[in-house]
Amino acid sequence: MHRIFSDSVASVYPLYVAKLARKGRTQAELDAVITWLTGYDSDDLARILDEGVTFRDFFADARINPNVSLITGVVCGIRVEEIEDPLMQQIRYLDKLVDELARGKALEKVLRR
Repeated sequence: MHRIFSDSVASVYPLYVAKLARKGRTQAELDAVITWLTGYDSDDLARILDEGVTFRDFFADARINPNVSLITGVVCGIRVEEIEDPLMQQIRYLDKLVDELARGKALEKVLRR
């Protein structure tokens, strides 16, 4: 079991926000990505951050977007589409989407529209 599984989403969320802010992107864009990937709305996300929900529980309760298979590429030297552990793959999908935003990709393209 990876350590990240038991880390809270709230512990990583500010790191995502800071990474995107350095690249001129907004917290609203991050929230849009999380909403698209997980099906959570803004109230759900606020509650998750307040309660310190772990990544394991965060993704266990999520309604993963059916277009998630369109997310491809490399994160941390590993192709996301080849990750065997479903939970790790979902975490890396989120990482990949954040990376795409940080690299300046248009939100519409990040959301596979």
